[in-house]
Order: sequence, then structure tokens, then C-alpha cells
Amino acid sequence: MTRTTPERPVDIEALFPALAAYRRTSTRLHPRMGSPKAEESSVAGPFLWPADEPWPMCTAVHPKGTGHLLSDVRLERRILAEGRGREFSEEERRILDGIRPGLHAPELRDEDPIPMLAVAQLYARDIPDLVGPPGYDLLQVFWCPFEVHGPERTIDVVLKWRRADEVGPILAEQPEPKVVGREECVPNVCVLHPEQVVEHEYEGLLSEELQEALAAWEESLLEDDEDAYDSSEPPSYDTYEEYQAAMAAAQAEEEYEVDYRGDLSIPPGWKVGGFASWHLTDPAPVDCPACGTPMPPLLTVAHGEWDGGSESWIPLEDREPTTPPMTGRQTGVYLGRGLMRIHTCPADPLHPHRLSFQ
Repeated sequence: MTRTTPERPVDIEALFPALAAYRRTSTRLHPRMGSPKAEESSVAGPFLWPADEPWPMCTAVHPKGTGHLLSDVRLERRILAEGRGREFSEEERRILDGIRPGLHAPELRDEDPIPMLAVAQLYARDIPDLVGPPGYDLLQVFWCPFEVHGPERTIDVVLKWRRADEVGPILAEQPEPKVVGREECVPNVCVLHPEQVVEHEYEGLLSEELQEALAAWEESLLEDDEDAYDSSEPPSYDTYEEYQAAMAAAQAEEEYEVDYRGDLSIPPGWKVGGFASWHLTDPAPVDCPACGTPMPPLLTVAHGEWDGGSESWIPLEDREPTTPPMTGRQTGVYLGRGLMRIHTCPADPLHPHRLSFQ
């Protein structure tokens, strides 16, 4: 099934033509759990990896036998998904109660290499905003499932660019680590539904004139809401059921409050390209460590595709009453405070990448 982002609730460039200079496209990935093939773009799916090429390994020194069994993480998620909306069986409860972090691989020394997790495989034919080295049409993303790397004690990411048509026989079984440091580092296997959209720069990086104009516009919307407020005595209700029904009806009729950051700037969720949101911190420069060129985000990894402040981005296909509640959070990944970006150098995508978190 395709995924379609609704039209923005306001044509913001019509109101503020100067925003056209701050426009960029991105490709929303819309990951949904499924069974992709190696010849398809995916999250955590089988990779088009040559059988004769070594798999990326984490060789950093850190505890590698303590944490969660990868098999336990997947078993727990499967039981929770299958049991949603019903009572768990005694056997399911017994299994869930027995899943615990601990020293699961005492034979693993801190310096032993472990396979990196396959995270994302992205084909340029599917994702128009995927910009790599000339002639390369496939990006494969890996990370170590332990957030203990470098002075910032964070996750270690490896990028592999390749030409898909040069891959011969592929690896039949992908190596995986036995133990992971944190469950939220493990992505679920997902198919992708790429969709290109238009977004606009984060508000704090617009010109001062635009920031002031947008702030005045948002304030005027709030004033209009206050003018429309009914200050008459609230009605009384004979029963609590009548009160609930009246509140539900009022909520349904309540006009959605549009704002630039939540609805008109940067879409939430996994995406390729576009702008970086700095909603939890002040904007920070992300420059190439090799040549100093400013590095835009290549891949954004987010814990969810919408939340309480971004309902307008929910795809049309996911607005049905039967949509499962976890549809927007199917990857199972939660890094940083919910969002991680991988930045690459536009001058040379093979220069070392950088990470940023929100």
C-alpha cells in the first residue's frame, strides 16, 4: 500500500513568498512491518550483500556479552504484537516474565569483534532524495547495538555505498550479534513506502524577518481563536454519559491549531534528505570533518511518524478507524531522545559522516 501525506493545512509560501528560498524536498520512508526482499529498499530487511565480502564488524572495546539477547527482543515483540487487544496466555506470560537483561554471552571478551546490525537498505531508484557518490545507487546502513562508542558514548554507524548491478551471488544468511545493549537499538524488519514531500527550514534558521512574520501570524491565529471563544455559561448534563458525548462532539468540531513548526516545516518520521529539526536544542553546525562543508541530513531515524503535535502529517491511508495504534512506530527504534540524523558531505559523500541527536 502506498502512503500519502495530506496537503498542508496552509499554503505557507503563498502567505510568505520568501519561504520559497528555504524549501527542500525529502523522501518520507513510511516503514511498516513486512517481509522485504534483498532487491528492495527496507529497514532491517535482507541486504544485497556479496557472499564473498566481509560483513561489517564492531571492533571497539566495550562490554559485548551483557545486555539483551537479540532472540529475546524479537520473541518479546512478537508476543506483544500478537497479544494486543486480548489476554495473554499462561505460556506467553511465563515467557515474558522470563525475559531479562543479563550476562548472556560470558565467552565474549570486550575486544572481540561482533557483527553490526543491518539497519536500512536504500535504493536510489526508490528514493529520489538519496544523494550518494556518482554512479552509486545503493546505500546500506549498519550500527553497533551498543551505545557506548567514542567520548559521547553513543551509537556507531557504518555506511556502505555500492553499485547494485555489480553484486554477484549474495550472502544467504546475514551475521547478527548474539547480545544487544538496548532493546530500542534493534529495528524491526519493515518494508518501505517512499513518498517525496516538500518541507521548509527549521524556524530558528530562517531570516529574522521571516521568524518575526511567522510569529506574528501564529499569534494572530491564537487571537482569532480567543475571539471565537464562547464565554456563556456551560450547559449542564443529567448524566455522565451525556457529558462524555457532548465533549466528544465538541472535540470533533474543534478547529485544528496550525503552527509552522508542527505542520508546515519538517515532517516527522524516518526520511531521506530534507532539513534537520532542532526542537530540543539550539541549532548547531554540522560540518564535514574532512573539508568543512556544511553537512545536511542524509537519513533521519525517528521513533515515530506522528505524535500529539504532528497529526496533520498522518498519511491518509492511516487515518481509518481500524488503523492499529502502533502503526506510526513500527521500527521499534528509539535513539537519543527519539531522533537521530546521519549527515553526509555534499562535496563528497564518501567523506566521514557525522551524527546528530534530538
